[in-house]
Amino acid sequence: MGLAVTDAQPVPLREELLRHGNNHTSSTHAWEAVADGLGWHQPTPSDCWLAPSRTVSVVIPAHQVGYCLPTVLDALEAQHHRHRFEVIVVDDASTDDTAEVAVRHRVVDRFVRLPQRMGAATSRNVGTAVAGGQTVLYLDGDMVLPPHVITDIATRATDTSVLVGFRHNLRYEVHSRDPAVLARVPHLGADHRVVWRPPPNTVLPYSGITLPEPLDGRPLDDTHEFIDLGYGQRYYDWDLPRMVVTALVAVPRAAVLEVGGFDAEFSRLGWGMEDTYLGACLIAAGLLVIPLRQVVGFHLDPPDAAEQWQHKLAGWPHTLARYRALLDLPAPRGRAEHFIAAMTDLLTHCEVRP
Repeated sequence: MGLAVTDAQPVPLREELLRHGNNHTSSTHAWEAVADGLGWHQPTPSDCWLAPSRTVSVVIPAHQVGYCLPTVLDALEAQHHRHRFEVIVVDDASTDDTAEVAVRHRVVDRFVRLPQRMGAATSRNVGTAVAGGQTVLYLDGDMVLPPHVITDIATRATDTSVLVGFRHNLRYEVHSRDPAVLARVPHLGADHRVVWRPPPNTVLPYSGITLPEPLDGRPLDDTHEFIDLGYGQRYYDWDLPRMVVTALVAVPRAAVLEVGGFDAEFSRLGWGMEDTYLGACLIAAGLLVIPLRQVVGFHLDPPDAAEQWQHKLAGWPHTLARYRALLDLPAPRGRAEHFIAAMTDLLTHCEVRP
């Protein structure tokens, strides 16, 4: 009499994350070995022989970014990449001149306007669905890139890596009064994932811990380029999924389709955490999260930045609760067909150019 065969029970995502390391040293060293003396964190020259290695689609979710979108698109047009890359702008029903700017700009290959406000997660999903590149570079509509970034991404991207960039925030009073500031080199240490000074005696909402004394934290350095965050490890209030920030991050398109894209429920609840959840899903699928220190963009604040932050932070507990609930469910897999079908249906209700 044979033994009965039963299917293994699905593992919750939070447990799945404990099984995956993030030692990307062999990947980065192997790349350096063939890159003609170029370091992993060095800006890539336009004539690098690896430049055509991957096709890249830049997906920009845009809502009320008319104040800065021309500058963002100009920076993409000024990229020194010698090979074709596409730029897709998805307008989340803006009421300012965001749509006009995107349609007019010659660097934009495809423009999609959603029929109503649906949030950044849906905007990125739509952009991913129409993208033709092997790698999708998610770029916020207020992020200005140095000219080497597309080549940096195209030469290093793989089917198994999440390439993380960083941001240098500029207040509206600074970049609006002195546009020449954008000609400078963005500062890596301006990103909280690099230099982090949390308030003492305050509950940190992501982890729930309280630090009794001031901390001069160095997450990127102290975790050895995020390697030590594998297997579910933490650095105080940071873990590996939280390092995946869609302001500037490059991912393999096929992997995003496989996990079903971004969870749109986050945008309905409030602000944030949809990129953290995508990061968790991709880590569970076996991808490595690898930083690129030279990939730093200027993040341009809007004129009402303080009010926007108050609104965002007010909704963050709801999106954090959603994320924690999803960690108790199995990691999503095999969702590409459903994802494409859903986005194809949504696109029938959108304005699409060309």
